[in-house]
Amino acid sequence: MLFAYALLALAAFGIYEIFDVRYFSAAANAHASGLNPTSLELKEAMRLAVFGDVGEVNRNIPWTLFIVNYMYMIYTGSGIIFLVALAELMNFHLVEKAAAGFMVAGIAMVFAGLFTIATDLNMLNMVWMVLTPNVGAGMWLMLPLYCTYIPFVLFEIYLVLTHKRAWAKRLALPILVLSIIVDLIEYYIQAKLFSMNTARHLWTEFPFLTFYFIISAFVSSLGVMGIVSFLAHRQKHEYGALMELNRKAMLFFVSILGVYEIFAYMTVDKDWAFLILFGPFRYVYFIGYIFLTLTLPFLCIVKPRKPIFTLIASISVVIGGYVGRYLFVYGGNANPMSNRFGVGYEKYDFYALSKPFNYVAPHLGEILIVVGSIGVAVAIYKLFDVFLSVGELREHH
Repeated sequence: MLFAYALLALAAFGIYEIFDVRYFSAAANAHASGLNPTSLELKEAMRLAVFGDVGEVNRNIPWTLFIVNYMYMIYTGSGIIFLVALAELMNFHLVEKAAAGFMVAGIAMVFAGLFTIATDLNMLNMVWMVLTPNVGAGMWLMLPLYCTYIPFVLFEIYLVLTHKRAWAKRLALPILVLSIIVDLIEYYIQAKLFSMNTARHLWTEFPFLTFYFIISAFVSSLGVMGIVSFLAHRQKHEYGALMELNRKAMLFFVSILGVYEIFAYMTVDKDWAFLILFGPFRYVYFIGYIFLTLTLPFLCIVKPRKPIFTLIASISVVIGGYVGRYLFVYGGNANPMSNRFGVGYEKYDFYALSKPFNYVAPHLGEILIVVGSIGVAVAIYKLFDVFLSVGELREHH
């Protein structure tokens, strides 16, 4: 827990940093304007109020590291829950016995993703989302979505922990369906929000984008499950069998993802593909994503080996999967390669020269909050494990 506390402390400092920049910079108000309308401090405050200055606050590029982390945590967490529910329905008895630990890891990641986005939205906005619901707003849809999904998963964990296997299996199908619905609605929410900025036409160009999100999430989910298996079961007799099952599942989804990547870059907008493959992201794409998510894991799991190779593959896909989300969100900040309005490349700033790519480095506060979200996930898992021993196998009754 000391590790989790340290990460949570970083998150708290990150929240302070972000809130300080957003809400406690020089105030731009009528009184200040009347006293000294030409003040340099007032001009800076007005610029901050209109355009923002920090990653998520920036009006030119409103989606950066917060959204990367939110998407990664939510999709990976719901992917773990989906795979465990699927394994229960398919009578993988070993997974059924370890279901509690895996599901707690999944729900912990969901909470970590919600922590990240809650920090971005801030509490005042969230209160008004409840008081004045706007059912047409993408972000508002998260409220009924997770208020339905999370209780189902927590109830399933309760059934597993109390050895009510028959009921747990009956609830597995609704959770399976809900996990798919979560992924689909999350995709809709993000696409809806992305479409607010016409520069992100990647969301309409990338082939079978929902499929990409789900399959890549399964790869990351299996990576997390492999790490959890190592941490919770490495000294137990079931460890080898769990890692072998994880290896087979990861090999299947890594192979599908590899085929998809080839297909996607043959069919996606060629200008955007060139931006990723040969532009500013090329090293991040080939080393951080392709090598870590596909090449290294495939070499480790292509044939049965010692569990340590599956662990290496698991760590690799967890990191590579995050890089993939990073690439997609930041790649979506590229100026569009279309000529929709008949004026060449569309621009973020009307008075600025058009650029092929826009990038705003994350603020230290954002980075600390994202790192701290790992602490949220670890702390939730450890609390469950301390009080309910979710890392132990549950025998069938």
